[in-house]
Amino acid sequence: MDTTTLAAFLAVDLLLVFTPGADWAYAIAAGLRDRSVVPAVAGLIAGYAGYTLLAVAGLVVIVASSASLLTALTVLGAAYLMWLGWNVLARPAGLSASTEAVASSRRQIMLKGAGISGLNPKALLLYFSLLPQFIDPGGSWPVAAQTGLLGTLHMTSCAIVYLAVGVLARTVLKTRPSAARAVTRASGAMMIAIGGFLLVERLTR
Repeated sequence: MDTTTLAAFLAVDLLLVFTPGADWAYAIAAGLRDRSVVPAVAGLIAGYAGYTLLAVAGLVVIVASSASLLTALTVLGAAYLMWLGWNVLARPAGLSASTEAVASSRRQIMLKGAGISGLNPKALLLYFSLLPQFIDPGGSWPVAAQTGLLGTLHMTSCAIVYLAVGVLARTVLKTRPSAARAVTRASGAMMIAIGGFLLVERLTR
């Protein structure tokens, strides 16, 4: 693949990654609640890894062609986001709550992260709509290799940005427990709002 195509994809991809959404909300909540943001971010990346594997296998095209399947995925993702957001609001995290995080296993934290990114509407947009536009079927690289490279670039961008978001949330709010709780509540409310918007937007089509 040529560097111009890669640079163009990276520019669009970073614009999506830097847009606050469900992934950001989860990274922030993890930064405030958990002792390490790594399991949460690893879970988020695992969700995108699943999409990348589907794309490499060519299954994304099949899914994208089914309006009913896309609707089902969107509704499921919206409901999951709203459920997670409600839980965050019910138990707003402060740094003093780090002992609670020990009770939540790394596996549970990773599975939640994978669920969030795996059902994230930004992932649907990227993999089903944008990524195919940067694939050249007649290029010197096989389509699967091009897809894998673009997917890897996306996962790398997400890992760097979400780790920074989680660490900054913990560092900046370290001495401000009331602000930490407020930010966590805002993250939970964001999840619920995004989920509600997706439900309304998809079901009223």
